[in-house]
Amino acid sequence: MKVLIIAYYWPPSGGSGVQRWLKFVKYLPQFGVTPYVFTPENPSFEMRDESLLKDVPPEAEVIHFPIWEPYGLGKKLSGQAVSNTPTSNNSSRGFVKSVMTWLRGNLLFPDPRIFWVRPSVQFLDGFLRDNQIDIVITTGPPHSVHLIGQRLKKKNPKLKWVADFRDPWSEWGMLLSFKLTGWAKRIHQKMERNVLTQADRVITITPFYVRQLNRLSGRSADLITNGFDEDDFKKLKIEPTKKFVIRHIGVVNPACDPRPFMNAVKALAERDTEFKNQVEIVFTGQVNADFTDFVKADPTLSAITVFQSSVPHAEVVRLLGQSSILLLVLTGYKDGEGFLPGKLFEYFATGLPIISTGPVPSDAGKILSELGYYTMVTGTSYQEIETILSKHFTAWQQGALVIKQKNTNAFSRKQLTFNLVELLKSL
Repeated sequence: MKVLIIAYYWPPSGGSGVQRWLKFVKYLPQFGVTPYVFTPENPSFEMRDESLLKDVPPEAEVIHFPIWEPYGLGKKLSGQAVSNTPTSNNSSRGFVKSVMTWLRGNLLFPDPRIFWVRPSVQFLDGFLRDNQIDIVITTGPPHSVHLIGQRLKKKNPKLKWVADFRDPWSEWGMLLSFKLTGWAKRIHQKMERNVLTQADRVITITPFYVRQLNRLSGRSADLITNGFDEDDFKKLKIEPTKKFVIRHIGVVNPACDPRPFMNAVKALAERDTEFKNQVEIVFTGQVNADFTDFVKADPTLSAITVFQSSVPHAEVVRLLGQSSILLLVLTGYKDGEGFLPGKLFEYFATGLPIISTGPVPSDAGKILSELGYYTMVTGTSYQEIETILSKHFTAWQQGALVIKQKNTNAFSRKQLTFNLVELLKSL
């Protein structure tokens, strides 16, 4: 079996978005599938992680194809880089930058990578025939990638096309940041419905998104979650920590609101001097300016909080092993009940305790409960948060933090790739 995967994010791009299909490609050859990857030659991305290149198997042929994106133009007009997605509130953005954001949402459908679609289709139409590839997988966002699959399918109806949604499209919370007009919203909805109804199969990452896509398309989507790679955690060493380290891994964007959790920590710290002197909250990854300002403005929180910049994924695994308890924050996200971030599965791989705040019930809360962790706690359940932290803090002081040995095999990248291959065989 030969499969072409069209993905915007590919190493050396970093972050969670690249890992889903990188790990699939890593394991596909073990199941008799030859992967071809089509990705931009000169993409515009903010996070870089060269260490991920080691996971690209020798059996995979990676085709880098030129792309033109308007971000360079935005930089010239505004005098600063225009982010692919907003990372701060509009109130803190310059006028020109705000205009560029509005134009991005209301004139570039479905996103600024739309200029890559036409030349990619022209190239791939012949490439697929020459290499006798009859299965194409597109993964978005950016959702313009799905338009490549849609047009290739139109040119060759016998082609099998699978559309993978790592995030929603027309109901994606980030779209709110682009100030969409009603007219623009309807264009997104029409384009989305065409992709959902014309693809041979649609897959997505959470049960909530499955239900959402089923409602939007009138057909059944398939669930293949994110997961963790056993190879990444073979050398994981849980090290005793000198402080009670509460660690959050990943981006804290404006949609994510850790402030309620931090207020609960503050209340406990101000009541328990021993806790205050020994706790350390570490945010590893990009953090929006409003949240860092919130922490720095509070003497108690600023004294116990550390912000670390993004690090290579291999370093992330090492840092996880230097933690006492891991933090998952889904508070503030639109449709947070359907959010299953990739880091959650890597948290599972460590076996360390997890404290999580967000909507109850939720997809994440259900999995946490099934694996024996505390269920999701609403961000404003201050007393419950304090109780959980106090319990784990006492266990940490006594050297008795419980390392779980739950069966998480269903979320291993190898098992998930097997699930994908079974889906492909059914096409």
